[in-house]
Amino acid sequence: MRIATMFTTTAFVALFSVSAMAQTATTPSTTTTTTPSATMSTPSTTTTTKPKAMKPAQTAVSKACSTQADAKGLHGKARAKFRSDCKKNGGKV
Repeated sequence: MRIATMFTTTAFVALFSVSAMAQTATTPSTTTTTTPSATMSTPSTTTTTKPKAMKPAQTAVSKACSTQADAKGLHGKARAKFRSDCKKNGGKV
């Protein structure tokens, strides 16, 4: 009886873990909007995708602020505040 219970429990765990993995597919997020045209005969469809990475200028500013925080030896909340202010000023503090 104990072996049958363990086998059944293992089967359920395997079943649910497979279905959980199937639900977390990595597909790009898209938004589709449909707007009617002036004649209302054919709708116009626009598809947009969310950017996956920061822009190069934003990355450079962030890295510059991190380097400045490292040079000042900042850690914790002081570092976070410094980087936030630095990024708001475009990398110049």
